Amino acid sequence: MTDHAGAPRPHDLLWGLGAEQLPDSAPAWALEALRQQPPVVVRRAVAAPGWVAVGVRGQSRDQRFATWMRLGDIRRRLSPERLASARGWHDHPHSHWPALRALSLLQAPLDGCGLAWGVTGSIGFELASGLAAAHAGSDLDLVLRTPAPLSRQRAGQLCALFGDLPGKVDVQLETPHGAVALREWASGATRVLLKAQDGPRLVADPWAPLGSPA
Repeated sequence: MTDHAGAPRPHDLLWGLGAEQLPDSAPAWALEALRQQPPVVVRRAVAAPGWVAVGVRGQSRDQRFATWMRLGDIRRRLSPERLASARGWHDHPHSHWPALRALSLLQAPLDGCGLAWGVTGSIGFELASGLAAAHAGSDLDLVLRTPAPLSRQRAGQLCALFGDLPGKVDVQLETPHGAVALREWASGATRVLLKAQDGPRLVADPWAPLGSPA
């Protein structure tokens, strides 16, 4: 269950970053976290050639450390889609958690929606690594790949899939230029928040090349 092709994308999990590779400014908790050899999470930021922007996760929600990883140090890469295809939530010891119950209910409709989808956030991290990262009240974070423009009407239809589920579900649409919240795009707002590689911005069309007229 490993991805090899193409450059790492936001939300991908990467193995291979060691505590000794962190800068001197890294907090003690980040050094300790990496001694367990967990994956790091690809984040949105412009990286120098040969590098990728990543984040180290700690045990608490406020423990997040932004750093950089050499592409040549990546030993394993796992995308949200590959994680979803493994169906690991069925065997999770806490499969009764609302987020994991929601995953079981969403599996079939998401497989049939015509879009690639994956699991991210603390639930995805725990499913991938086997390390405790989530809890009974954790949200379920999902990504839908939308390389082509998605109509507002279609976004509304997709929102209906997430309307009556256990726990809270947050869904991001990944466009070629960044991510936008599914519910925000479905809302009909004139401008929506796009999380782009060089920072967030308000745009009229999340699929338009950045810098195009609104």
